[in-house]
Amino acid sequence: MYQSPLIAIGLMSGTSLDGLDLCCAAFTLSNQKWTFKILESKTTDYSFAWRDKLKHAHKLSPIQLRELDVEFGHYLGNEAIKFIEENRLKKVDLIASHGHTIFHEPDKKSTFQLGNGPEIFTRTKIKTICDFRLQDVLLGGQGAPLVPIGDELLFGQFDACINLGGFANISYKANNKRVAFDICPVNIVLNHICNRLELPYDEGGKIAASGNILKPLLTTLNNLEFYHLKAPKSLGREWVEQNIIPILSIEEKPQDILRTFTTHAAQTIVQALPKNTHNILFTGGGAYNTYLLEQISIYSQAKITVPPHDLINQKEALIFAFLGVLRSLNKVNCLQSVTGAKSDHSSGRIYN
Repeated sequence: MYQSPLIAIGLMSGTSLDGLDLCCAAFTLSNQKWTFKILESKTTDYSFAWRDKLKHAHKLSPIQLRELDVEFGHYLGNEAIKFIEENRLKKVDLIASHGHTIFHEPDKKSTFQLGNGPEIFTRTKIKTICDFRLQDVLLGGQGAPLVPIGDELLFGQFDACINLGGFANISYKANNKRVAFDICPVNIVLNHICNRLELPYDEGGKIAASGNILKPLLTTLNNLEFYHLKAPKSLGREWVEQNIIPILSIEEKPQDILRTFTTHAAQTIVQALPKNTHNILFTGGGAYNTYLLEQISIYSQAKITVPPHDLINQKEALIFAFLGVLRSLNKVNCLQSVTGAKSDHSSGRIYN
């Protein structure tokens, strides 16, 4: 029987390797409407060792990957325990972990998120829900994006919700159905370019702002086939390595490449907006990229809303906590209209 509120911790590790997001929130269902309150949240930076392990995990043998899966599950469980103890959280009903995506090629029925669920449960002794993507892929869906159910039920006051993480993804309502898809790479590419300057990222987009647009490169990027495909569609590291990195391997100044790719991202994001978009919620690490948001505002007249820091940083972790709540109640948390699966469904493996 459902007792309101439910207290859940969401764990989210993004493709840009900027750290582990943890968000504890209380979710209440009243008169068929969900509300939430963030109780505590934080981002734990990865050590150099963990960043290196996650960055190169896709190159491991199956046995090595299995060992790392358990090791990372152990790490996630320990970080959850620290988070609970630091914030003196007396009641936690469940932990919902996205894990860290190592492979995502839904057309090949392949998706894998590192972070062993049984190990998290063993460490915490708290009901753990994870592996949210695989069931959707097996049902013919993209397994992504999964956040739109949260956009629908928790942030329905916005015409569109855009997360600027390793990839930009969008969610909006059209013809009484939720539509969502990955738009383009963002931080995963911008950070890669910054590495040439021995920097982890372009703070505020200042380096990009100092560069010049390389028009032939911009044209090449804008003409990539993926941007002309209809939704549902999703992106992964593999696509970036095959389609973006080779294009950027040119003898040009890094700041010019950054400026060009930031402009490309802004144009592609605006192109993805539905007609009559009046207000957009931006979250994710890319929401701190002031220059990128300025470029988006040049190409779109919509009002840009950047929420408080805890929601910028933790929206995905918050919504994965919510996905766990929905799964624990056996309610729909994956939408057919978003992923292209055979049906709506309740996804996630439960360890209890």
